[in-house]
Amino acid sequence: MVTGALLCGGILLAQKPSRDVSPRRHPNLAAAQRFLDQAYQKITAAQVANEFDMNGHAAKAKELLEQADKELKEAAEAANKNAK
Repeated sequence: MVTGALLCGGILLAQKPSRDVSPRRHPNLAAAQRFLDQAYQKITAAQVANEFDMNGHAAKAKELLEQADKELKEAAEAANKNAK
């Protein structure tokens, strides 16, 4: 019961990647953000569906998706600054 509560708490605390890259200005980066969002949702579904411990690997994967999302946002911002 405690493990289940901790798992659900971890799922709720994790931040879903934001999709804030403009699809009009950066269609490829925006598409990548959509794929990150889909992957994040699938990992969350796997965490909810599985009653066994994944040894923190699913949570780590979600952290890496969040990091990738931030990098995509920074890439778009860099492209905006370098646009002529």
